[in-house]
Order: sequence, then structure tokens, then C-alpha cells
Amino acid sequence: MDRNSFLFCVGSLVVSLLIAIVAFPYVSMDVQSLEAANTPRPAHEMGSVDVGNGFGKLTVEELMAFYVESPPVEEGASAPEIRFGGC
Repeated sequence: MDRNSFLFCVGSLVVSLLIAIVAFPYVSMDVQSLEAANTPRPAHEMGSVDVGNGFGKLTVEELMAFYVESPPVEEGASAPEIRFGGC
């Protein structure tokens, strides 16, 4: 590797590191938001969510119940074949 290539690689790494150090405070979450995101809350405390498309607002509990009763189906996935295995 010649000297110019080596200097370009080292310079690129240094500039990238400096950009990351300068930009990090602007893109990181504040402490209160981070603590709120890591603290679980019961579904009844979350309120309502506007799901749109004419469905209006639904509570998080209703959305969870719907998901449990009818989970999403992957496209292309078929139902498992049930075979009688005998004794």
C-alpha cells in the first residue's frame, strides 16, 4: 500500500470518528425518554390509538385482544399438515 492510500484511509477514519463524536449529542435520546422507554406500563394506562382507515380510536387492550384472537398470517405460509400418528 502506498503512502497516499494509507493517508486517505487513516484520514477517512479520523473524519468519520470526529463526525460521530460531534453528532452524537444531537441524535441521542435524553435520560427521561430513555427511562420511560425502558419502563413497562400496563395496557390500560396507554390510552387509545387512532388506527385510521375508518376504524377510529381503539384502546391498547382491544388491540392486544384482537392480536391474540387472530394473529397475522405470513404470506405464502400454509397451514401445517396434521397427520394421524397412531399409538
